Amino acid sequence: MRTLVHGGIIVNEGLRRQGDIIVEDDHIKEISPEGISACSTDSFDVVLDASGCYVLPGIIDSHVHFRDPGLTHKGDMHTESLAALAGGVTTVFDMPNTKPQTTSVEALHEKQAIAEKKMHVNYAFFPGVTNDNLEELQRMDKSTIPGFKLFMGSSTGNMLVDREQALEAIFKFAGEKGIPLMAHCEDTETINQHMAYYKQLTGTDDPDVRLHPLIRNEEACLKSSEMGVRLAHKYNTRFHIAHISTACELEMMKGVDDGGGLITCEATVAHLLFSVVDYDTLGTRIKCNPAVKGFLDREALRRGLTDGTISTIGTDHAPHTLEEKTGGCAKAMSGMPMVQFSLVSMLSLVDEGVLSMERLVQLMAHNPATLFGVSQRGFLRQGYKADIAIVRHCDEPWTLSKDCIMSRCGWSPLEGRQMQWSVKATMLNGQVAYADGKVDENIHGEPVRFE
Repeated sequence: MRTLVHGGIIVNEGLRRQGDIIVEDDHIKEISPEGISACSTDSFDVVLDASGCYVLPGIIDSHVHFRDPGLTHKGDMHTESLAALAGGVTTVFDMPNTKPQTTSVEALHEKQAIAEKKMHVNYAFFPGVTNDNLEELQRMDKSTIPGFKLFMGSSTGNMLVDREQALEAIFKFAGEKGIPLMAHCEDTETINQHMAYYKQLTGTDDPDVRLHPLIRNEEACLKSSEMGVRLAHKYNTRFHIAHISTACELEMMKGVDDGGGLITCEATVAHLLFSVVDYDTLGTRIKCNPAVKGFLDREALRRGLTDGTISTIGTDHAPHTLEEKTGGCAKAMSGMPMVQFSLVSMLSLVDEGVLSMERLVQLMAHNPATLFGVSQRGFLRQGYKADIAIVRHCDEPWTLSKDCIMSRCGWSPLEGRQMQWSVKATMLNGQVAYADGKVDENIHGEPVRFE
């Protein structure tokens, strides 16, 4: 199978240029800056017209919750990977807080077997760390996993690791093996104290969601992140702070002296788009852990996209039913579906001058591939897998409405927003998996390999 991606502006490795991409079977055969003449297109089985579009490496979302197994009433690998394809996302790393939790070799193999049948994007799974599963982690094939996921604070799934001895052993093991630790950093004791205070203050067991950023506040985040950084330095551990949410943590990151790339952090789309003022209109739809915080925190995160402080953009895609999102700080579930609209949302920040498109590609494709050691993906290079997202700037804005949402939960906190960008097509391993609003459900993803 020979495919030609014709006439687009290729954005890759810090450059943008007009050109064509020749795809042979599942890999990129050639990138031609001169383009292919019209008379030569007959030699291709498929020609994708990318005229007026930007051609990007397929997005790697290194932080999703696709709910398989055990929580599939709100999403599963089938529905959520279709949503990812429609958003230009070609590779996802799924998190371990499912039922059962991915904390054993057997549970990891079960998820991999489910994915082989149901995933429509490329995939890998983070095994979860507990206080006592180090032996299980040692048994896992390191070439099939991006790293280990560590909850250094309370979150969904009751996977909190809070014993100092266990944390020391985990950081030591990961450092010795060169395996990245991706961590949710919030201090449990601080959160519990604040929750008790606001329950007493408001006279309710379920305080209003607008208090969520005061309960899960800057102190809770910074205290946990600082502990992780200290342990990473001690054991020379590659440490990636997930969904960083505060200006003070970013200041901490600027002061990190690790010799280059040992300690990194991720910002999520939600923390880049929303701030505390949005609780008034969106309520628990934007409730997530760590909490969406103040306007100044959001602006600091946006600056961090270009000053080198932030290394990756993920979604923490976490579908819940709207019924599960009812309540306040204590009862409403935390998390929101974001994977389908992450790329177009970040392109809106390009329009606003927050970051360049070249930097967006680095944060959403190149850096995740490099940081986690992804083999042959994340770049548009000869010999690499042909994972490609083609996007266009629309002549007229379109409104994000419920009828275009592909996640099983059926809602988005972005409903009603005007979007100026759309995903025209997504290529997955050389096949056109999504084009002009239609997903080819016969195309499945592959397991990601790590170097």
